[in-house]
Amino acid sequence: MKKILFASTALVATAGVAAAEITIGGSARFGLAYNEAETNETRIEQRMRVNITGIAETDAGVKLEARFRLEANEDDHENSISGRGPGAAGFAVSYGGLRVDVGNVSNVLDSGDQVDYFGYGIGFTSFLEANSNFNGPATGFGAGSAPATTIKVRYTVGDFSASLSYKETREQDLGLIEDGENIVGVSLPVAADEEWQLGLGYTLANGMAIGAVYSDTDSAGDYWVLGLNGTAGAVGYTVMVGDGDNQDDVSVSASINYEVSSATSIRALVADGGVTGADTAYGLGFRHGLGGGVTLAGGVGSDSSGNTLADLGVSFSF
Repeated sequence: MKKILFASTALVATAGVAAAEITIGGSARFGLAYNEAETNETRIEQRMRVNITGIAETDAGVKLEARFRLEANEDDHENSISGRGPGAAGFAVSYGGLRVDVGNVSNVLDSGDQVDYFGYGIGFTSFLEANSNFNGPATGFGAGSAPATTIKVRYTVGDFSASLSYKETREQDLGLIEDGENIVGVSLPVAADEEWQLGLGYTLANGMAIGAVYSDTDSAGDYWVLGLNGTAGAVGYTVMVGDGDNQDDVSVSASINYEVSSATSIRALVADGGVTGADTAYGLGFRHGLGGGVTLAGGVGSDSSGNTLADLGVSFSF
């Protein structure tokens, strides 16, 4: 009922708009997580995210979107909990195969436009992902403030797509945050930085997708990633290789998801390389759908520092 009211109000107030609405959706998870590197090795993992999106479409078929996020989770892997948001907003305009994102949005690498940078994560928290031994600059949409506006353009034609993103962080000195006559906080210094990312992708006839992303930032230098992903029967897979100025060695990773049944899958992941002294990250996990958008999942693994990680819990979307 609220959705209908919002949409009707927007239609009356906006001239030349063919359709408008506000959608509210999100996800939540809770369970137990273990990390031997933490002071408190076992913790209660909990997180809830709510995305609020306003959508409008003109008579000519141009679609406009604006979105921000609310989030609640535990603090620093301890027992305290807190909430964040509403965060900075992200905006998008799309028409045909062209889409432009501006604001608090993901860059090319984080968005997964061309390369599946995260693969099949292990555990209900995805404590290990395909990029575990990669040092690429992956920043994206979140529930807090954003240090700079990101601009991303993506164009898709047939099985080919290309993406370009740009972000410029301007230098900020240490300062005081005031509320009237009261000092309520301190803003930390932010170093100036500039980031460009370019990605290309192509989907083959058998559903296999190949892609590449090149990144250039002032702080981290050049960085590149090549990726391949697809499905073969009951097996989904991702393979990735990457290197850059901030790595001592080439990073490689592979992850698979095997559908045991329509409700249950087994996942495995391995990632190696990156920086000198980094251990091979690996993990094994499972996911089981309980119906109604609820999933029971868990896993165990070892990260690039050689620490044992594990979790078990439920996640659901709404």
